[in-house]
Amino acid sequence: MSISCVNWNKLADCALAGECLSREEALAVLQAPDEMVLEQLAAAYRVRHHYWGNRVRLHYLLNAQSGLCPEDCHYCSQSKISTAEIEKYPLLAQSKILAAAERAQALKAGTFCLVISGRSPNETTFRQVLEAVHAVKSKYDLKICACLGLLNQEQAERLAAAGVDRVNHNLNTSLDYHAEICTTHTFDDRVETVNHVKAAGLTTCSGGILGMGESDQDVIDLALSLRQLGVTSVPVNFLIPISGTPLADVQSLTPRHCLRILCLFRLLLPSQEIRIAGGREVHLRSLQPLGLYAANSIFVGDYLTTPGQAAHQDWAMIRDAGFVLEAADGTPLEIDAEPPRVTVGVRPSV
Repeated sequence: MSISCVNWNKLADCALAGECLSREEALAVLQAPDEMVLEQLAAAYRVRHHYWGNRVRLHYLLNAQSGLCPEDCHYCSQSKISTAEIEKYPLLAQSKILAAAERAQALKAGTFCLVISGRSPNETTFRQVLEAVHAVKSKYDLKICACLGLLNQEQAERLAAAGVDRVNHNLNTSLDYHAEICTTHTFDDRVETVNHVKAAGLTTCSGGILGMGESDQDVIDLALSLRQLGVTSVPVNFLIPISGTPLADVQSLTPRHCLRILCLFRLLLPSQEIRIAGGREVHLRSLQPLGLYAANSIFVGDYLTTPGQAAHQDWAMIRDAGFVLEAADGTPLEIDAEPPRVTVGVRPSV
């Protein structure tokens, strides 16, 4: 297929009709020259607007347990093979989790994402997480997304019973490339957890990390795997190379290529919530607002072990681009000129 002959609007028509792009068409999206990126964004925006209008969802991430992980994920500063200098601590006290939830609500996030490091939670930690979920739900009007590692069916059902709204468990990359970035668990282990979450009646959140040395075919395979699983929410992370990790020197992304990846995910996952997650500030840089023409969600605040953009800058970006914030119930929110100053508790590094 000659990329110069691709009609991006026809690809949008295909996505809106519920049809899946061919592999050749998907490859054309990723390999298009930079001068076509605005045409691609216009096509992706047609699909995004059909399902999400001009609304943007905010999520707030809390690293509730940091480091001490027995897995060897090569991208992660918390893994057992990482020498990165990060804070390491067991599960935060419930009071600190509640303080973080208060901050999430103050920053107009609709979803509070509670993340712990590790392969899978032990029973003591799991019960403490359930208790924290009850406490947050009783005080704040927030949806809760839990990211706790590999889960079995019973654990997924207990999370649902406790009031968790969704569970995040990323596939991270394609089946073929997975062994290049992790050897302590398999791609199928991750798929199994997502299926347990679905079976428990929870909303599924699963995405990937791009820019880890994978091929364009791997990017397509990841998006197709997420489509096949029927996940609801898709975080698209762009690798932040962290000193002390095996991928510290991997630098393969440009802002324009990140935009093409977001366009591809929107065209292959038309109705899903697509979130520009970790690495947005590092790799999209001044082109961040353009990412919202394909994606409809971002994190506000910091990430697990790396800082994010200030909340008032995110609000200004959303407002200036003509988008509106969406509350947890889907209604529009007013954006103030400046975010409120929140001084409750001690905020951990996330």
